Amino acid sequence: MSEVVVKNICKSFYKLPTIDDVSIHVKENEFVVLLGPSGCGKSTLFHIIAGLTQPDSGEVFIDGENWTGKTGRVGYMQQKDLLLPSKNILANVAVPLLLKGISPKSAYPMAKKHFKQFGLEGFENHYPQQLSGGMKQRAALLRTFLFAQDILLLDEPFASLDAINRRKMHLWLKDLRNEYKSSILYVTHDIDEALLLADRIYVLSNRPATIKTEINMRNYPDEKDQLDLKKKILAMLE
Repeated sequence: MSEVVVKNICKSFYKLPTIDDVSIHVKENEFVVLLGPSGCGKSTLFHIIAGLTQPDSGEVFIDGENWTGKTGRVGYMQQKDLLLPSKNILANVAVPLLLKGISPKSAYPMAKKHFKQFGLEGFENHYPQQLSGGMKQRAALLRTFLFAQDILLLDEPFASLDAINRRKMHLWLKDLRNEYKSSILYVTHDIDEALLLADRIYVLSNRPATIKTEINMRNYPDEKDQLDLKKKILAMLE
């Protein structure tokens, strides 16, 4: 299984409320988007789900087990690729396997077998500074995938790319998700990105973040429906 249930999360920093009673659910092999304005607390919520930050109250369950405040169960990719400039791409993406105690002799072939699917074949010995922004994001995503391929937390991973490359990465990510059957929780403040990628969307308010509405994209199958939905979401975020 690969199911995430977040229950009644609250978090404040220095008495400033950041997240107020947020509950979300990511089902197995589902692509869920958290959509909200910049600075509303989306990244803080991701830190809590990943176990990097302890909530003031509320719980995080993964496959029915309480993982609140515990790390090591999900793959988490932040906005910056965070690749190590002194290591080649193969060594960079193999880091999660090495951290799990797998020997380099085994870890490197295990990582390399995914290079073709991630569009990185032939770049194993290149260094991050030799790659384009899109290629670096592919490498960062593969590294995240190798940490925990069944549940991925992606925090605006393509925000630094230009519009054309961002759309290419969106389509590639959808294909990749369909191939590997990963459950994905994706943060964005871009409505078009959310509509393109999501099975379901949670729309968050300004800080402190609350859930304003939950949207099932199956109810909006055609372009006209989605245009109307976009207008409604824009009105919510004003």
